Amino acid sequence: MGSVKDLKIIEPPKEDKTGIGRFIFSDRYSVFDWGEMPGLIEDKGKALALISAYFFEKTIKAGIKTHYLGLIDKNGKRKSLNDLTSPTNVMEVKLVRVIKPVFDPERGEYDYSIFKKLRNNFLIPAEFIYRNYIVEGSSFLNRLREGKITPEDYEITGGVRVNEKLHPPVIEVSTKLEEADRYISWNEFQEMSGLSNKEVNEVKDLIKGLNQKITDRVSELGIKNIDGKFEFAFDEVRDIMVVDVFGTPDECRFQYDGINLSKEILRKYYRKTEWYRDVKNAKEEAKKKNIQNWRELVQTEPPVLPQDLKDGVSMIYKSLCNELTGIEFFDVPPFHEVIEKLSSLMSSYNILDLH
Repeated sequence: MGSVKDLKIIEPPKEDKTGIGRFIFSDRYSVFDWGEMPGLIEDKGKALALISAYFFEKTIKAGIKTHYLGLIDKNGKRKSLNDLTSPTNVMEVKLVRVIKPVFDPERGEYDYSIFKKLRNNFLIPAEFIYRNYIVEGSSFLNRLREGKITPEDYEITGGVRVNEKLHPPVIEVSTKLEEADRYISWNEFQEMSGLSNKEVNEVKDLIKGLNQKITDRVSELGIKNIDGKFEFAFDEVRDIMVVDVFGTPDECRFQYDGINLSKEILRKYYRKTEWYRDVKNAKEEAKKKNIQNWRELVQTEPPVLPQDLKDGVSMIYKSLCNELTGIEFFDVPPFHEVIEKLSSLMSSYNILDLH
C-alpha cells in the first residue's frame, strides 16, 4: 500500500459496497515522499496503530463516520483498544475504491474528469492539512518566503509570526494521488473532485473538529499540536467518512517544550544530508520538465540513521502511545524522561532546534 504500512485485502470494495481490509503498520519510515528509507524503528508500527485507534474510537463516539472497524489481536480477533491484552500493529478497516487520475504527458498535468462521474464508495483525491502554528521547516513558511503565497491568501491579518498560534487555524488542501503532492486552492480542489459546495463545507468542518479533538487531548500532556493532515472518502450512500489514520506522530507535527517529536526529528536529520539536497533539486527539475517520476533524477541514496537516534525515536513513539491512550502497552520510561534523553541526543547531532 505504501512505504510505512501494508494493506491486506479481506474483501475488495465494489462500486456500491465497501470492502474490508487490514492495515499492517510496519516499523519502516518515510520522509520527503521518498518511500521506504533504510533501517527500521522498533515498535513504531504498534505505537501508531494504537494511537490511531484511540482517536478513531473517540471520533466514532462523537457520531462521526470513519472506516475504522477495530484492532486485530494476536489470536486474530477484532477488539477495541481497551480490550487488548498486548499491543498489536494490525487494524481492520472498511475499504473504498481508490480511483487515480491519469497523467497527460502532453499537457503535463493530471486528468481528474472521472471524479465528476463517480457517486459513492471512493477516496476523495486530496489530502487536507491544518496548521495551528507556522514553524520553521514547514512548507507553508517556505512557500511564504519564496513568494508563492501571501498571508492575505489565508486571511491572516498582521502578517505571519513564527511559532505564534493562529486564530483561526489555516486549512489547506493538496493533491494525494499524483507522483508528487502539490498544494492547490479550494476552488481547484472542488473543480477536480466534483464535490458540491455543501460537501466542501462539510469537509472543512470535519477538519476543524478533528483538529480540536487532537489538540485538546495532546495539550493535556503539555504537547502542542502544530499541524497535521486528514483524508476522507465517500461511503456507499455518499456520506463523508474519515479514512486512513490520523492523530499520530506521523500524521501530525507534535511539539513538546520546543522539541519536535518523532518523524520531524528524522526530517531534521536528513535535511543536513547531501541526499536531501538531491531530492529537493530533483523535484524542482521534474516540475520544470514535466517529468512524472522525480525519484529517477536523484543521484544519491538516503543514508542509514545512526542506531542511537533510531532508538531514541522508537522510545518517543512508545512513551507517547502509553501517555495518549492511558494504557501502558510498552515498558518504557515516562514521556518527560524520554524527552530529556532525546534532547541530549539531538543536541549531539546538531538537530536540536529550539524556538
